Order: sequence, then structure tokens, then C-alpha cells
Amino acid sequence: MAEPLLRIDGLVRRFRPDRPPVLDGVSFTLDAGEYVAIMGESGIGKSTLLNVIAGLDRPDAGSVRLDGRELTTLDDDALTLVRRHSMGFVFQAFHVLPYLSVAKNVALPIELLGRPPATVAERVRAVLAAVGLEEAAARLPRELSGGELQRVAIARALVHGPRLVLADEPTGNLDPRSAAQVLALLRNQVKAQGGAGLLITHSRAAAASADRVYELDGRTLRPLAVA
Repeated sequence: MAEPLLRIDGLVRRFRPDRPPVLDGVSFTLDAGEYVAIMGESGIGKSTLLNVIAGLDRPDAGSVRLDGRELTTLDDDALTLVRRHSMGFVFQAFHVLPYLSVAKNVALPIELLGRPPATVAERVRAVLAAVGLEEAAARLPRELSGGELQRVAIARALVHGPRLVLADEPTGNLDPRSAAQVLALLRNQVKAQGGAGLLITHSRAAAASADRVYELDGRTLRPLAVA
């Protein structure tokens, strides 16, 4: 049987020794082509889980394997390279640079990989076309709506062809119509590129777009059916 793209085993994360852990034995797998949601109330540990998966925070115990490679034993420099090459991030706050055009914002991750300018330009055009923003390439972020800004963030997350896309409450600042459009776009583009997506959300409506849904409850994960 093929190794899952992402395998999480027995993750434990505590911030104070005199308090219960935020994560207590979290385990799950994510295959290439899958789009999975993890739900939970604010403050329950969803973002902590995402940060541990991304190597932005270190677990107290447990394993995180991406494409068969153990991430918890890597040093900070190696983790930075993993994130740069293999991960894409979409957040509730769009995190676009206000003084750069849409195209230049989207180009940043692939430019960091040292790709030739012609390759960068071609890839940026393709991904902007995929998210419906090809004609907005020269515009500045202040000229865009919230939904358009989140599409810029999705394009930026996907431009370098990451294996894993991590989305943390990506529709929290959007109206319901824009949120539905952004979620469909994120899911479809992740699958089209052959990677996998992990959506962190408190919204059942957002989670309903996923192939599988888990709930972070009592510091562990349990499968959840979302109609």
C-alpha cells in the first residue's frame, strides 16, 4: 500500500506542564488528491495542530511525515526548505503585500525557489487564469474585494505546485457567497494540481466541501459526518 502523503501519529502538544495538553495523541492520514477538513471551536487547538504540521511549532511527542519524510527531527533551516518547496498556506488574513501588484504577490513563492524569470511569469499567468484573476495581474491589493484578495492568496499558495496546502479559516472574513466560491476554488485547484489540502475551520458550511471531516474534540480527533 502506498504511503500517505501526510501521516500524523500520536501528536502531543502542551504549553504548560501543569495544564492539560492542547493536543493529546492526534493521529490521521491524508492521501494525495484528498481535501480534508478539521473542525472545532475557537481556541480548541486547530491552529496549533496546523502549526505543528507545518513545522512552525514543535510537538512534545508524536510524528509528522510528509511524503515519507519525518519532519519533527529536522532543524529549522531544513523545515524552512520543506515549507518553501512542498507547502502552500492560505490564511483568514490575506497576508498580501499592499505595495506589490497581484502578479508580484503571487510570484513570491516561486521566485524564492530560484526559478528562471520566464518560468515564473508563465506559471503566474497560469495560476491567475485558474483563479479568474488574469486581468487583475497589474492591480494593487487595495483595488480588490475581499473575495478577490483571497483568490490572490490561493494563487500564491498554489503557484509553486506544493504537495500540501494548509488553509486556516480562509473564509472567515468573507460573505457567504464569496466564501462558497473561494472554498470551491481552493478544493478544485488543490485536486487539479495533484496535491492534498487540509482545511482548518469552525464552519460546517465550509467543512461540507471536504472529502472527509474530523472534529478536534477533547484534544483528539474524531470523524464527523457533515451534511
